[in-house]
Amino acid sequence: MKIQESAENYLETILVLQNRKGHVRAVDIATELSFSKPSVSVAMKNLRENGYIEVDADGSIHLLSPGREIAERIYERHTLLSNWLCTLGVDPKIAAEDACRIEHVLSEESFEALKKHTKQ
Repeated sequence: MKIQESAENYLETILVLQNRKGHVRAVDIATELSFSKPSVSVAMKNLRENGYIEVDADGSIHLLSPGREIAERIYERHTLLSNWLCTLGVDPKIAAEDACRIEHVLSEESFEALKKHTKQ
């Protein structure tokens, strides 16, 4: 299941905000990512139409199973890569920024090898 990097970022952000706050609205995503509310609204419409999220009548956003799978996969990559870079001496802010870019392009094979290596 291959989707655009921006969609992966939105799904990951929804997961992080749900874990942090318990609920998510478009304004929370806009604030978290420093994006405009209209940009987030367009993205949420696309994610909803593609079956990754649902939006309640009160505007609360919930991950559907396909969206949650992607969000958890990207978040796992982000966390592992950030932590690994920090152990190499990279500043945590830079490590998080780099991990955000790497997490989308790293092959599954390389990620699994890195995951295995870091658990030793």
